[in-house]
Amino acid sequence: MASSIFRKKSLEKIVRDAEEGLGDAHGHKLHKVLGVRDLTFMGVAAVIGAGIFSTIGTAAYHGGPGVIFLFLITAITCGFTALCYAEFASRVPVAGSAYTYSYVSFGEVIAWVIGWALILEYAIGNVVVAISWSAYFNNILKTLGVDLPGWLSIGYQTAKMSYESALAAGKPVTDAIWTNAPEFLGLKFIINLPAFIIVVLITMLAYVGINESRKSANFMVGLKLVVLFFIAVVGFYLIFSTGTEHNWVPFLPEGMGGVMQSVSSVFFAYIGFDAISVMAEESKNPQRDLPRSMILSLVICTVVYILLTFVLTGVLNYRMFEGVGDPLAKIFEVKNVGWMQAFVSVAAVIAMTSVLLVFQMGQPRIWMSMSRDGLLPPAFERIHPKFQTPSFSTIVTGLLVGVPILFTDKTFVLDFTSIATLFAFVLVCGGILLIPRKEKVPGKFNMPYVNSKYIFPLLVMCAVILIKLANKDYFSALFNVTEENASLNVSTIILWIVLIILAIASYIKSFSLIPLLGLSCCLYLLTGMTGANWAWFGSWLALGLIFYFSYGYKKSRLAKQLI
Repeated sequence: MASSIFRKKSLEKIVRDAEEGLGDAHGHKLHKVLGVRDLTFMGVAAVIGAGIFSTIGTAAYHGGPGVIFLFLITAITCGFTALCYAEFASRVPVAGSAYTYSYVSFGEVIAWVIGWALILEYAIGNVVVAISWSAYFNNILKTLGVDLPGWLSIGYQTAKMSYESALAAGKPVTDAIWTNAPEFLGLKFIINLPAFIIVVLITMLAYVGINESRKSANFMVGLKLVVLFFIAVVGFYLIFSTGTEHNWVPFLPEGMGGVMQSVSSVFFAYIGFDAISVMAEESKNPQRDLPRSMILSLVICTVVYILLTFVLTGVLNYRMFEGVGDPLAKIFEVKNVGWMQAFVSVAAVIAMTSVLLVFQMGQPRIWMSMSRDGLLPPAFERIHPKFQTPSFSTIVTGLLVGVPILFTDKTFVLDFTSIATLFAFVLVCGGILLIPRKEKVPGKFNMPYVNSKYIFPLLVMCAVILIKLANKDYFSALFNVTEENASLNVSTIILWIVLIILAIASYIKSFSLIPLLGLSCCLYLLTGMTGANWAWFGSWLALGLIFYFSYGYKKSRLAKQLI
């Protein structure tokens, strides 16, 4: 059984199927219309959204101006990872992203696990974006004189938690949304109506065709880049005209420990760049265009994030962003620039609409790939004969995003999504180490090979020495586990064990350095996840494995080939 659950797909067969053109049981295929610009804009669309208009405030509060280091660390991590994605994309030019890549390198059960985890990245991650979208859309409505009742503009669970927190703190609750919400059959009727409606509309757009989605995404991305550049210009003008440059001091108010508290918030901002790889079958030249667009989108987004982080922490002191859900609007509110508040809200709505679109397109294509392999029911691979989109999977994705919006809490989903994405990145970087190196082919991406035989062990040794010099009690403190630091200490101990094993393996096997660095960076970022994150994620994976062994293990097309 052990060998059969780790059965792998052949690289040669995947390439051959891609050249022949994959389709569903009725011969319907996806429409190849995407070029480098389209794919790059989709990457920017997926990355610049809720992170820049919402979670960046939380990151600034914990890390101060120095949170740009976390953006840089995350960008470097994603850069190494993007090169690994690009290498896989040049070899495996089909939809499926990390799921398909893991099928090639690790085997079926690991591919299933990562496919199951990607549900969190794409579908559940869109819940966070839709909730943030709703908050900014409500701001626009208020400027137009339209004020939705609170019970129509917030999630059920969020309203309940706010009510319970106020009650526990002894604060008045007569004006609370929970108190004033209507009841139906003994239950409070509280729904985030704007968030639900936008998910329905975006799902409809993703359903009717890739060409329509491409044009919409390109327009929204172009517009939001112009708008964000304008916001940065106005922000820097405010900083230097009002003399608030002192807000950048101290640059690291809580040291790197404070910066690392925001791993979930910052990493969430970057999780979308791998959505490009999901569009492989709709790309004109995936083996050339996918790698280029991944790197381009990552560079553009990193520059934008760093510029706007400087603006935020320069206009206002970092402490003022505690609990602020709309940080860019906040800086203009405090500076009494009312017209910019409305401008930011419009920009946020445009930006997050494009994120929703790309993610709603990504998840169905992963499910389509899993269904082709027999791990999901055949309905998930169905392609619409007219619109040439994975029709059934798109509808299910809409339901999976739309329904949780009615009751879930954004903070919980944010942490849940980040850990799933990092897990996917770890497997992609690790997977590159397990597939044989290929000869350079003109016109296709070729990841540079740097022999890690001596470099990586030396880097690990230098890291140990530098840490020991900076904090001589660092390693002894790791084994002083308390309830408060249990998750961080245990995950950090595991990190160092894995790094030592990788150092030994790299010396023996002469692994490529780039995927090793990507793997190490992703593992380091995972140490920032809490014990609760790991518990929920572990439960989610356990549920996925139950489904795999009850359905996918028996129905797998590879299993049928072995019979």
